Amino acid sequence: MSATTPVDAALLRGMPLPKHDGGGSKDARGSVLVAGGSEEVPGAVLLSGTAALRAGAGRLRLAICDSMAPALAVAMPEARVIGLPRTPEGGIAAAAAAPLLRYGSQAKALVLGPGMSGGREADALVAALLQELSGPALVLDAAALAPLAGCREALRRHAGRAVITPHDGEMARLLDVSREEVLADPLGMARRAAALLQVVVIMKGAYSRIVTPEGDAWASDHGNIGLATSGSGDVLSGIIAGLLARGATPLQAAIWGVWVHGEAGHRLARAQGPVGYLARELPAEVPRILADLAA
Repeated sequence: MSATTPVDAALLRGMPLPKHDGGGSKDARGSVLVAGGSEEVPGAVLLSGTAALRAGAGRLRLAICDSMAPALAVAMPEARVIGLPRTPEGGIAAAAAAPLLRYGSQAKALVLGPGMSGGREADALVAALLQELSGPALVLDAAALAPLAGCREALRRHAGRAVITPHDGEMARLLDVSREEVLADPLGMARRAAALLQVVVIMKGAYSRIVTPEGDAWASDHGNIGLATSGSGDVLSGIIAGLLARGATPLQAAIWGVWVHGEAGHRLARAQGPVGYLARELPAEVPRILADLAA
């Protein structure tokens, strides 16, 4: 099979994003629903949602366990915040499937998993949504990745409109192999997962791979060490969702999202130093990067 295609600014300009010029409405730019978080990690949903809006989405809904919803609504006044049933441990309960099915069917893109506690309740929630949800493009991250190996048939319902974003540890659990095996052949493992699940895979790392179910692959080394920081992956999932909401295909949103995320890190590194910038600072760079690429 052929090697990977490098991702750079010239490649992106050759696959331009949908344009939204003057006179359009926020509905034309699409809506994003981010569902995840927990009482211990409520900020992941905030990071992902902020990035979705910075990538150009028109509307945003955030869904989190009900105990954290008021605080999140204050922190993110641009979003409608939905309180979900929670477990005694402060995570999202499986019973949240009903409201998420309702709101998810109204979204153009759904991010599921950032900051979400793992375990049986989370696995049951993901399985129910994959089985019953219709409509949005999907970005599955973090705890939403854990049950996917057992949800292959349900996930195939979403073939052609789903992106998953595992790092090496998550890929190892997904394929039931060792982390060392993933590190030895990340591209091969990404191809295996993409074919198995019929999704676009972003194999995250210092050298990220983007792979289609057919095995076509792109690679980006555009990141830097500063991006290896808490919340960085949440921002990436939000950028991808924002691009999906605007009308990009899952492959296009994945390729653009990975490179733009890396470029945001480079711009912050030049301004602040190679390490120590925060994930919350990345989204503000995104509109400027997109404007530069469109120029």
